[in-house]
Amino acid sequence: MRQLVRRHLGKLLAGTAMAVTGTALMVGITLPDTAGADDANGAGGQARVPAAAGPAGAGEGGEAGSGSAAESRPPAVAVPREGERGVGRDPLTPAELSRAERIALTSAARSEGENATGGRGPQHVATNLAEPPPTAPEAAVRRAEVSFYDYRTDELVTSTVNLDSGRVERTGVQRGVQPSPHPEELREAVALILADPLGSDLKADYRHATGRSLTSPDQLWFNGDVYRTHREKDVPKELDRCGEHRCVRLVTKVVNGPWIEIRNLIVDLSARTVARVG
Repeated sequence: MRQLVRRHLGKLLAGTAMAVTGTALMVGITLPDTAGADDANGAGGQARVPAAAGPAGAGEGGEAGSGSAAESRPPAVAVPREGERGVGRDPLTPAELSRAERIALTSAARSEGENATGGRGPQHVATNLAEPPPTAPEAAVRRAEVSFYDYRTDELVTSTVNLDSGRVERTGVQRGVQPSPHPEELREAVALILADPLGSDLKADYRHATGRSLTSPDQLWFNGDVYRTHREKDVPKELDRCGEHRCVRLVTKVVNGPWIEIRNLIVDLSARTVARVG
């Protein structure tokens, strides 16, 4: 009887040991490999996530392996559609931007103002969410500040638009204030350079880089900012009114190609002239 009990107990202990060993083997397979984890995190800033282990004997490309890989992918997340109105301090939505600019551009300004190309209506420069009063609640009325530059008078006109009531609450006019230019203004500056004799070097460099003639701003990548005379020495007389006039300096390059140096060319958008500095 004692021998039978010992045999039965021995089999039970052996079975328990095999189960523990099998569990350890499974843990070894499914846990991520920590070797080199610091290097991976240091190089890419992301920890490696192991794929789920498939059934034993499943080779690469097999049904089990493909199924495991598919199961390890994160579920798709639907991107919510942007609403017509923002909430609180949310950025202005496209609908709010369009509405604010339409409300701020009065019929008088549309008929009397002038834009960067010489066309009717002032030049849109920027539209931003207006800062609320310090004591305003989070769900306070949303307002937009819309800025136009009138090239007819060289004035910056900024209107505060109440997006709830659809009314202009106040309008301010400033002279000698030059915010960063709008892309449309920069495009017109490039067009003026191309139409001026001083643009000959730009055209020659473009032909040298591409083998083609440069006839339109659309053939270039460009950017720029307001030109300020106090940062320069030996400013030519043609640029004396920059600051009162809207003047810009550009950087440009061939699309998907090399840079072309034109920072010595300054465009007075108000006078529609080009001058060289340095």
